[in-house]
Amino acid sequence: MALTGRTALLAALGALPVGVLAPSWTGMLAVNAPLSLAILCDYALAAPVRSLRFTRSGDTSVRLGESAEVGLTIANPSRRLLRAELRDAWPPSAWRTGAEQAAARHSVSIPAGERRRVTTTLVPNRRGDRQADRITVRSYGPLGLAARQGSHKVPWTVRVLPPFHSRRHLPSRLARLRELDGRTSVLVRGQGTEFDSLRDYVPGDDTRSIDWRATARQSAIAVRTWRPERDRHILVVLDTGRTSAGRVGDVPRLDAAMDAALLLTALASRAGDRVDLLAYDRRIRALVRGRSANELLPTVVNALAGLEPELVETDARGLSAAALKNAPRRSLIVILTGLDAAPIEEGLLPVLPQLTQRHTVLLASVSDPHVEKMARARGSVEAVYQAAAGTQARAQRRRTAEQLQRYGVTVVDAPPESLAPALADAYLALKAAGRL
Repeated sequence: MALTGRTALLAALGALPVGVLAPSWTGMLAVNAPLSLAILCDYALAAPVRSLRFTRSGDTSVRLGESAEVGLTIANPSRRLLRAELRDAWPPSAWRTGAEQAAARHSVSIPAGERRRVTTTLVPNRRGDRQADRITVRSYGPLGLAARQGSHKVPWTVRVLPPFHSRRHLPSRLARLRELDGRTSVLVRGQGTEFDSLRDYVPGDDTRSIDWRATARQSAIAVRTWRPERDRHILVVLDTGRTSAGRVGDVPRLDAAMDAALLLTALASRAGDRVDLLAYDRRIRALVRGRSANELLPTVVNALAGLEPELVETDARGLSAAALKNAPRRSLIVILTGLDAAPIEEGLLPVLPQLTQRHTVLLASVSDPHVEKMARARGSVEAVYQAAAGTQARAQRRRTAEQLQRYGVTVVDAPPESLAPALADAYLALKAAGRL
């Protein structure tokens, strides 16, 4: 049983004249006995809570930052009118800060034998699966003095997907891809490494492209045309170790890396390449293999949704072994990790020869724009010390990148908002150079 504020108010109003005019047990009994009887009658007339039936419907997935609507249908099988307030409980990360009270509580009035539907609007602020907790119902009697209260478990899960902010860069990169593929007219025609077809010679063509055998068989000079490689294998490796938990501004490094991985996956699948995904720290956290172009991006998005950084040091040898196992033939291996000197020098550098011997390796890392701001600071003693620290950190990252480049690794180091397009540009440059 739950008592309402109306009950407390009536008890206070009844006790006031008794305390002033006739302060005695008899007076208190004269006031509280009718009120207690009214409470019991009100409780008895309230619709039962345990017999209520609930069903859910609505969204099962939503992108981070967008809203999802989950419907809840309440059926009242009893013979009494249900006057109730209910709370649809979800984890705190399923709401905007301070919005839970308004979004989770509903007032309903359901006649006997009927049903009503209410909608709970979720605006999650974290990736991953958000599961409904329980529904708490408070059924009031006709006088509003007492209520029956109970809880029901009605399972429902909403998967919060990565936001994929970098998709706005996809049209421009696809246009560049079409230029490489020769499907649009460009002033400077790039060459790939795969033979496409023969055509007649036009003044200005590279004489090295002349096919002399084909020319001998016909009266006109024949020129070979080329196209960028297709059906190449790309393995995207996400480092989910402790360095990926660091935040750059308001964005975790892992989230920025995910955004870059999604743009690269969308672009490479449109280019006709095969893309696999591997997330690793000390064990495999996510693996996507052998998906067709149509189902690749949705599968990768779902695989990334539940990934969280693990506060452990990444096992570089295990990562290398897992990458080699999932890239049995020549591939482009894209490693999204940090450029911190210690993890690279002690972990990744010793195993790089195993990767670069058979594969093309591209390493992408999230840089902190605040370091650049520190390096430019001037005007006070504190600012000069900040500038020295920022310059030292920047120089250390540059030395680490140069070490990787000496092993033949292409390095992309960019702030969170620029990492995805920079990685896509690096992929297109490798494709145009015929290095895939």
